[in-house]
Amino acid sequence: MLKSRAIGADTITWGSPMGELRDRIFTTLGELTLPQMRAFWAARHPLVWALALIIGVVGAFAILAFRLGIGYVQWLWLGNSSENVVGTLASFKAPWIVVAGPTLGGLIVGLIIWKFIKERRAHGISDVIEAGALHRADISLRAGLVSAVTSAISIGSGASVGREGPAVHLGATIAAFLDRKFNLSPAARRVLLASGAAAAVSASFNAPIAGVLFAHEVILGHFALSAFVPTVLAAVAATLITRIWLGDFPAFILSEQHIASYWEFPAFALLGVVCGLVAVCFQLTVMTADWSARRFTMPLWLRPALGGLAVGTMALTVPEVLGVGYEATNLAIKESYGLVWLLILLVAKTVATAISLASRFGGGVFSPSLYIGAMAGGAFGIIAGSAVPDYASNYGVYALLGMGAVAGAILGAPISTALIVFELTGGYELTIALLLSVSIASMIMQALLGKSFFDWQLSQRGVFLREGSHLRIVRTWTVREFMTKLTPQEMADPPELFDRPRLIPSDTLEMALRTFDEGGYTRLAVLDKREAGELLGWVDQVEALAAYNKALIEANVEEHK
Repeated sequence: MLKSRAIGADTITWGSPMGELRDRIFTTLGELTLPQMRAFWAARHPLVWALALIIGVVGAFAILAFRLGIGYVQWLWLGNSSENVVGTLASFKAPWIVVAGPTLGGLIVGLIIWKFIKERRAHGISDVIEAGALHRADISLRAGLVSAVTSAISIGSGASVGREGPAVHLGATIAAFLDRKFNLSPAARRVLLASGAAAAVSASFNAPIAGVLFAHEVILGHFALSAFVPTVLAAVAATLITRIWLGDFPAFILSEQHIASYWEFPAFALLGVVCGLVAVCFQLTVMTADWSARRFTMPLWLRPALGGLAVGTMALTVPEVLGVGYEATNLAIKESYGLVWLLILLVAKTVATAISLASRFGGGVFSPSLYIGAMAGGAFGIIAGSAVPDYASNYGVYALLGMGAVAGAILGAPISTALIVFELTGGYELTIALLLSVSIASMIMQALLGKSFFDWQLSQRGVFLREGSHLRIVRTWTVREFMTKLTPQEMADPPELFDRPRLIPSDTLEMALRTFDEGGYTRLAVLDKREAGELLGWVDQVEALAAYNKALIEANVEEHK
């Protein structure tokens, strides 16, 4: 006997064609969704999302504390905690204070680096990139906090550096600390590391969209969908907290800017070329200053003090070189400088930033690159306006475009940099022109130097991450990760593997594969040390290749899932 159930005016009979269709639909849905839900829970996505939200909240308060720390240090010698350093110095009648602030701050920074930081330098964005790629997204909490304090003292005492790099490292440090106890996969930890960076950029700039894209473009190096939700959650949480605390307004206040004529686009393209060359000159200046500083033998603790003395002396005539420089950048966008002074500020800030970084002050290059770009763009705009006055926009437009072009080329992040400029200024009307200038400047940087500022920093440590996943894997995976250890029975009667080349646990996968290939071996001994070492186990060629293939597959899945 068939059972039936009334639904409104219709009746569906169990066992009827409609009932069979319904059963088939539910069965198909179950077959499709249940395995996906199991995989979703197995990948621990809800936990990652929850941690990302927490990282955003904690990271926002950490960045607020970092900014307060910078302001407090500045108040100690200037009596003012705002970023309007030039306006404060205008009322000073004791020039020695301008020199004493960076010098004394440098001495304190030098002592902290000498006593408390193993690498003898404050950490920044390049360390976050390295941690995500090579160190399973792990950053020491102690090193992160000490670096943040070092950078706050550096920026607060007037070093010509930016606050965004240290902020990103601080956000990533918090992420690494919070996810350490949950036994997450390396891929999940990298996503949370990027979430910390997204929260830091969002909190620093009041720019959540740019924060998300920066985390993908610079920290992760890919735009995988699985990383999108966590970074968005962290960025939104951080932005809401900082807006509640500091207010919702852009870092640079613009008057209404617009493009005068579409005939200007060749000029915007030429601006991209000029800004690319300016970015190259800036990076070469920083590289030269770093190389020169390494050649001088002096106590480490004294180096930042001497750098501070040099920057402070420059500030006696060009006070705009001190600190992050947002005040001068704003004035350039508002067309408050003439051509000669724009060029003076461009050169002075480049030199002051190079000295500060070479002297081991803690800080980043984002704010200086915005500053230099604004000066370069403004100077170009004045020249273009005098050449074709009927078709040229105000030079503030060119200053704005120059900000994005120089910063995008230096950081190697054209997409997120363009969005940061949009969100910093609210100037969305210049979208096409900005994208054109940024892309051309980045192309010039790649053509002439082939690496961003962060790539250069990593190459100084022997780390090369932009050459592809395959090279990163063979150069970072070690024999320790895929060797076969001796069993107790084999320790008593070890196999005969000593008539061939030997490896040690710290040898790379690249070295192991090359050794296999050169001698046609299928198995190699692993010793605890190169000469007269104790046998720990062995490595099979098949196992080495399997480890390599597995790592390649995991990297491909992480980058595209």
